[in-house]
Amino acid sequence: MAEVVLNGLGQPGSAKKISIILFLKTIFHGVAFITWVSVLAWGLYIWANITEKHQENIVLRDLKMLTACFFTNWNYVFQTMFLCLSLSHDILEWIDKQNTSLGNRIRYWKNVIFNGMVVPFTLFVTTMFWVVYAIDRELVFPKIYDEVVPWWFNHCVHTNITIMIVIETLLQARRQPTDEKIEQILYWLIAFAYAVVYYSIYYFTRRWLYQVFGVMTWWQVCLYQLLIWGSSYAFYKLHFPVNRLIHGSEDEVPGDKEIEEVKENQNGTNGVNKPGVNGTNGVSNGEFCNGNGVDKNGETKNGVEKNGTGDNGKVITDLKIPPFSTKSWSLKYRSTRNQFENSHL
Repeated sequence: MAEVVLNGLGQPGSAKKISIILFLKTIFHGVAFITWVSVLAWGLYIWANITEKHQENIVLRDLKMLTACFFTNWNYVFQTMFLCLSLSHDILEWIDKQNTSLGNRIRYWKNVIFNGMVVPFTLFVTTMFWVVYAIDRELVFPKIYDEVVPWWFNHCVHTNITIMIVIETLLQARRQPTDEKIEQILYWLIAFAYAVVYYSIYYFTRRWLYQVFGVMTWWQVCLYQLLIWGSSYAFYKLHFPVNRLIHGSEDEVPGDKEIEEVKENQNGTNGVNKPGVNGTNGVSNGEFCNGNGVDKNGETKNGVEKNGTGDNGKVITDLKIPPFSTKSWSLKYRSTRNQFENSHL
């Protein structure tokens, strides 16, 4: 695998391998974290500059007084927490401390937060916001907001958040839930907690935080709430198969050991076997097919091992290999990609 060895900082003669993927993750998490914190700071600046004159309009007054109740802001905080943990874990990897007690805790919580909070709520916020915005922006982002909220800030909190999810998914394999029980507890806790906050605001003020609810009857509101919960939960569930499509399932992505086994199988196919290793058309010391598919006793086997003995001592009666096996083009592709992902800069 390609790699460049760099001298250690301040330590003559020492060397350190720099992983390409780790390098990319560190740059991405570092830039994103600084950007997200800057956007949060600018959001506070916007909030502070909503004057009393602005608040003469009830919509802007709600924006000022109920800032902490907008789910967009909740989600943005979740993303910032995740990026902070991710950058911290990247730093620990650079100093080879990622497997310490602290490193394990950070890795656990960054993955749990990403799976159970960041992915479902981010995809929900982006999808629902832009769909409703395309129908009637007054229902979700009234035009009067333009007086105090810059256009780019709107994209930072409603568009860039999904771009972050896409890049993170490409860089990091998360084929299965880290802790499905905790992830679902976090998801449903936040989902129900926000519903309580949201409907409490309407109960006490008789105004909807998002005007899209104001054009609905109560039964439509109930159906819409079920849609909100159902769609965001679907995003949680769909995240893992999508990740496996990108990174492959764990048994489809061979490591160094599996790559060597593929090479040995390829050698066996060409009639070259190690002692005790039975290739499909290779020659071994047992009663298996030779290169012409005929055993020692002259019986045609056609690539099938008959009365062979496996490692566990059990008789194997059929070792036919399916068309797309470990020697197929698909596994070779997985192997090549795995070599790139584990290559070093």
